[in-house]
Amino acid sequence: MMDVTPQNIALWSKMGPTGVLGLAAMELGATNEAVFFLTADLGVYSGLSRFAASYPDRYINTGIAEQNMIGIAAGLAAEGCTPIATTYATFLSMRAADQVRVCMGEMKLPIKLVGTGAGLSTGILGATHMGLEDMSLFRTIPGITVLSPADATETGKALLAAAEHPGPVYIRLTGAQNQPPVYKEDYNFVIGKAIYLREGKDVAFLATGTMVHAAQKAADLLAEQGVSAGVINMHTIAPLDEAAVRQACAARLIITVEEHAVVGGLGSAVAEVLAEGGTHPPLLRIGLAAYPHAAIYEQLLQQQGLTPEGLVQRVQKALADC
Repeated sequence: MMDVTPQNIALWSKMGPTGVLGLAAMELGATNEAVFFLTADLGVYSGLSRFAASYPDRYINTGIAEQNMIGIAAGLAAEGCTPIATTYATFLSMRAADQVRVCMGEMKLPIKLVGTGAGLSTGILGATHMGLEDMSLFRTIPGITVLSPADATETGKALLAAAEHPGPVYIRLTGAQNQPPVYKEDYNFVIGKAIYLREGKDVAFLATGTMVHAAQKAADLLAEQGVSAGVINMHTIAPLDEAAVRQACAARLIITVEEHAVVGGLGSAVAEVLAEGGTHPPLLRIGLAAYPHAAIYEQLLQQQGLTPEGLVQRVQKALADC
């Protein structure tokens, strides 16, 4: 197993999610002979170079042919293998949507997908490479588990858990190298169970992906202003931890934060739960409302208000309107 120590957490944070994806791939290669990794010409950028060199018979590069990659993964899954296919999140979700729907939704084949560059981290390449709708698409297909790890350490835990999960799984990776760690020591990761990071009576942040760390920092800033803010890591989008959503209703204001389109992702999933559960506090959904122009990652986060300071501004206004 990956040894989760403070020293390794610091190293993994520098490596970023795709670097840790490569480490977890090596562990799976050594411990599970049924595991195959597939890539649509992004093996190097997905951290899979060592896996390709160590297990060439279980590494398949389909080239820039995402739909074919899903078809090959389906054949492997039907033969009892554990295929893990990876490319940019936008191409997995949009270009291969029909194959995903049929092979993973209708046929229920236990394919595992890893969408890299989800959110804004590939923003320098423009909107074509920004994975902003992937959670929205995958969570509408029955039976697909959707995971959105909060940091590099959780990326490793999510991949190892997905490999053992009996059904189809999609993992979206947000962030880049030098990703701030959410966790400083080992912890228990369970698919479908949100993690309570901080208690708060005024505001409840339900955050996912990189926005978990941003919410933690925003909670620190709000505390300086006398606002008590709780933070919950919603690392599983489907199936959603509805009990965590209902517990958040003890606060004056619920806020969902995601590096994803504001429509269809975590915020929409939480809104659905609240709409079916009776009385609840106001809900503020924070995400992206349009396709940004190409820019570096940090600049895009600033522009979209997805920094701790940007979150605080939104919270202050929302609380004033409560």
